[in-house]
Amino acid sequence: MLQGINLACVRGDRELFKDINFLLESGGLMQVRGPNGSGKTSLLRMLCGLSHPAAGDILWEDQNIRALDSDFFAAVTYIGHLSGTKDDLTVLENLQISSALAGMEISTEQANDALHYIGLKGREALPVKVLSQGQRRRVALARLLVCKTSLWILDEPLVALDVMAVKLVRGVLEEHLQQGGMVVMTTHQEIDISAASIMELQLA
Repeated sequence: MLQGINLACVRGDRELFKDINFLLESGGLMQVRGPNGSGKTSLLRMLCGLSHPAAGDILWEDQNIRALDSDFFAAVTYIGHLSGTKDDLTVLENLQISSALAGMEISTEQANDALHYIGLKGREALPVKVLSQGQRRRVALARLLVCKTSLWILDEPLVALDVMAVKLVRGVLEEHLQQGGMVVMTTHQEIDISAASIMELQLA
């Protein structure tokens, strides 16, 4: 269970949002919406512990995430709106290293299976710098196929993806939710995802 209580965000002398409250339970999807500059990315970074709210608390299983440290981070996969890939590493190396940094070692076979599923078969040995933006996004999203975390926090996961890739990602998200996982995401694209519960959090 992830809970936000009276969350506020300030950047410089500007208050982006305040009094944000939500409760996300097993199998639940929360879509964060709002215009550019409303604080969507800032909120997601708070929820995964990369920054702190100006006010309010974030609870994981009824405990403040600041007190949980590694126990909370071990339950979270965060994929930002930038792909976070390393240009000079191969597609395969990017997936294996990003997984290792998140605390999960995966075999070459596991990595290849994920890359094939996400639509990158035949590109495993290519340096990421030669890929299109959509392919780079697929490399980042391949992490979802090998991670064992319960909470996925995704900032614009569908950016640069074609129609078939969006359909594939929707299937991955729905399977995670059906297994009791939770998803918090932002997206400017309309996507119909089945979940035990769906909520929209609107930022001004």
